Amino acid sequence: MLIGAHVSPAGGLWRAVRRGCELGAQAIQIFNQSPRMWRPTAYSADDYERFRETMAASEIGAVMIHAVYLVNCASDDPAIREKSLASLTHSLRVGDAIGALCVVVHPGSAKTGPVDEAIARAGELFKAALADSDHCPLQLENTAGAGGTLGRSFAELAELLEAGGGGRRLGVCLDSCHLLASGYEIRTPEALGSVIDACEAAIGTGRIGALHLNDSKTPLGSNRDRHANIGEGELGLEGARAYVNEPRFASLPCVLETPGPDRSGPTAEEIALVIGMRR
Repeated sequence: MLIGAHVSPAGGLWRAVRRGCELGAQAIQIFNQSPRMWRPTAYSADDYERFRETMAASEIGAVMIHAVYLVNCASDDPAIREKSLASLTHSLRVGDAIGALCVVVHPGSAKTGPVDEAIARAGELFKAALADSDHCPLQLENTAGAGGTLGRSFAELAELLEAGGGGRRLGVCLDSCHLLASGYEIRTPEALGSVIDACEAAIGTGRIGALHLNDSKTPLGSNRDRHANIGEGELGLEGARAYVNEPRFASLPCVLETPGPDRSGPTAEEIALVIGMRR
């Protein structure tokens, strides 16, 4: 397991690698553009080459891209769908260029509309974005279940995968905070094992491609997405330990998206704590 953190690429893609190294990360996750704007960052061939060279010279073994939160592939608004498709396609193309392990995306929200129609709309956008990029996989992140968000259950993730064409470039990124908040008890090895059994029964084996490790400020089944630092929330240290030692997760990258003590993200000490949990 490669354990790391979400880091900023501010000042150049390659700087994200440097920041990951400073944290002692074994894997990194980045936004490929500002998370608050639709406008894609126009990277050059030199940007990509410098990133690849910096990665090759580092001890970081994997990079993941997180699509921006503005993306809502399930929207029934044509303008939002057009922007979401352009942004997601750009993320996948950047992933192609830098050798990213995957792009992670929140599946979208049905808001107050029919869920089945929202899943169908999201699937069409997933297929279109994958068709307009080369090889970078797309991982759908499970959600905490607030409002009309899609992907709160394994059955819903399975429907999204099928709607997206079910190809091998499409998989799932599991977030520990979201699992707990959406009602899955994962705080012991036995409970987590049963949950992953259920997940694989629904989506198929080999579909989990990446992990997020975050503690949860809110309790089991709260349906609220509130990340806490590792060991400071409802998941707890033992829950985090169970998560990073689940045998079926052994070969996956696992990145922290915790707030950190000063709201600037995971620290070197927190990453070292999680690395030290691995048996």
